[in-house]
Amino acid sequence: MKITDALRKTGLSIGPGCTLRQAAELMECNAVGALAVVEDDRAVGVVTDRDLVRRAVARGIAPDARVDSVMSSPVVSIADDADLHDAVAVFGRKAVRRLVVERDGRFVGVLSADDLLIDLASDLAAVVRPIGAEVLFGHRDSSVPATT
Repeated sequence: MKITDALRKTGLSIGPGCTLRQAAELMECNAVGALAVVEDDRAVGVVTDRDLVRRAVARGIAPDARVDSVMSSPVVSIADDADLHDAVAVFGRKAVRRLVVERDGRFVGVLSADDLLIDLASDLAAVVRPIGAEVLFGHRDSSVPATT
């Protein structure tokens, strides 16, 4: 499966000069926990709900401060045509929860560890379903005519 197949939301982004309040409102309206900070079609950072709490609210930064004052940068990115197995490797190697997805260096979307878990859980459920049925209902061999 390709990265673009696993993206749950379209490329939600915000400009670096937007305010913390605008970022929080955009996250709330779209039920997401992170936004790419994009300038000229290129991701320059990521701001998360956790960034807003720990780097802004906890430090008394005003809600009208710029997003780029609390964003994480540089971004950890992956190509949109990469395989999900590549994403698993990057998540593990870089210890991040979100990857910026790019096509030719331009922002496409954000892949979260949650997106990946949803796909993996779905795939595992499909594999387990017939095994579970066999355990619950027993395995029945089909009748084969006896040959003499």
